[in-house]
Amino acid sequence: MTGQQSIFELFSDETTSGVAYKNKSLKRTIINHLDAIGNTTITDLAQALNISVPKITSLINELITDGLVKDYGKVDSKGGRRASMYGLVAESGFFIGVDVKHYCVNLGLLDFKKNLVTSEMHVPYVLANTRESFDQLIKIIQHFISTLPVQSRNILAMCVNLSGRINSESGYSYSFFHFHEEPLSATIEQAIGIRTFLENDSRAMAYGEFHNGIVKEEKNVLFVNLDYGIGLGIMIDGKIYRGKSGFGGEFGHIPLFANEIICHCGKKGCLETEASGQALIRQFKEKIEQGSSSSLLQHNKLPEDIRLADIIQATKNEDVLSIELIAGIGEKIGRGISVIINIFNPELVILGGTLAETGDYIRLPIRSALNKYSLSLVNNDTQLHMSKLHELAGVIGGCLIARDKLLAIGN
Repeated sequence: MTGQQSIFELFSDETTSGVAYKNKSLKRTIINHLDAIGNTTITDLAQALNISVPKITSLINELITDGLVKDYGKVDSKGGRRASMYGLVAESGFFIGVDVKHYCVNLGLLDFKKNLVTSEMHVPYVLANTRESFDQLIKIIQHFISTLPVQSRNILAMCVNLSGRINSESGYSYSFFHFHEEPLSATIEQAIGIRTFLENDSRAMAYGEFHNGIVKEEKNVLFVNLDYGIGLGIMIDGKIYRGKSGFGGEFGHIPLFANEIICHCGKKGCLETEASGQALIRQFKEKIEQGSSSSLLQHNKLPEDIRLADIIQATKNEDVLSIELIAGIGEKIGRGISVIINIFNPELVILGGTLAETGDYIRLPIRSALNKYSLSLVNNDTQLHMSKLHELAGVIGGCLIARDKLLAIGN
């Protein structure tokens, strides 16, 4: 039996009974324990799980035969025989994360021990709620799989991150590609041939940053995704908070402004209408029409062709107009974040996404607004940091969500 077959059987929700069920359950417990603490000895494993040494030894040997666990050699001992260290096999299974942006797709492959094997970033793509856009996404994923250094049959699961309203439990997307009767996750799974899960992009980024990024001991963390829109990933007590139907975290649609600008959600006055990548592009064009100048126009680039990435790069190149607009956007985002830290009282707020690539140009206005608008005691409780993983946050988060969801099946 291959490692892939063993994992699928081990973590399937198919019913078994008697001794077979008990052994299957114990093996899942061992796998999850090794996943949590890393390599360990038979004795320590037996003590931690309150299982006899002979029984643990028998189960470990079966897991070794299945290719899921490996003997990593002897560990130094103060007395007696040196004990062997056992741990998971990195090559026993792999997971794919697909992070879908407005104008590109980022993809990555994670092994069973959570190491990022390879990634492909900034694959050109235009996200739209059309069948053509969906078909193009499928082709991008298929091409990525064809270039991987592992066989597709060893890829155990995949998670696709999309912006908007996602019910990750049912696999439905209500913002993009909702023209199938079946769940979008099932449609993608049928096209690709790999177990597929769906997640909101901001939540996936929060998950990646929480487990592999800037987070240390903090358990209550907010990840603010500053992109064309504004998303929020909420981690409470170390777990993703999704809300009743998976729609929690619609931070960009807080009705913060008394304006007549219609948001893409159909409402007026949303935070996104004045403090997002889309708002930044609109404001840039308005300023140019009013007579402002920018280095972006020195290369025969027309205002209507300006994209968010252009303004971000111009900000890094110290373009005065771009810097001023980013500062204004940051102040408004800070007002919005003040609302949510007054509600959640988090230990840490992480700024990620495309706008966060401007660094202090946006962080400092946000920090200033937090000092101005949030309650002092709450503000003093909350750290503000930039994303450590940057664009890899969603890729790694997607891989980890696919992995965790697969391992949770049957538990």
